[in-house]
Amino acid sequence: MIKAAFYTRNGQYIGFSVKGHADYDDEGRDIICAAVSALTINAVNSLEQLTNDTIISEDSEGTINCKVCGKVSPESELIIKSLRLGLCDIYKEYDSDEYIKVFFREVN
Repeated sequence: MIKAAFYTRNGQYIGFSVKGHADYDDEGRDIICAAVSALTINAVNSLEQLTNDTIISEDSEGTINCKVCGKVSPESELIIKSLRLGLCDIYKEYDSDEYIKVFFREVN
């Protein structure tokens, strides 16, 4: 199962973590994993290349963590919200907690 967590501070999106595998189909044929990976990697790349914010990101086997350090620009928040929209749409499309879960956490 894929677990995606979005982190907010005072109601503003500041980062996210996506980990796991959907196990919807065999490796190389898993369309849920492919879609989640494409959206997540694109979000990290967009944050790094299309904003002036300082981004810390980690990509290890099956896990991507990304956080905006300091003040979050409107552009960065929009990119994170766009990722949230895409992942929530995948959750709704496959109508199952079996493949992906999306969490929201307020942090200090």
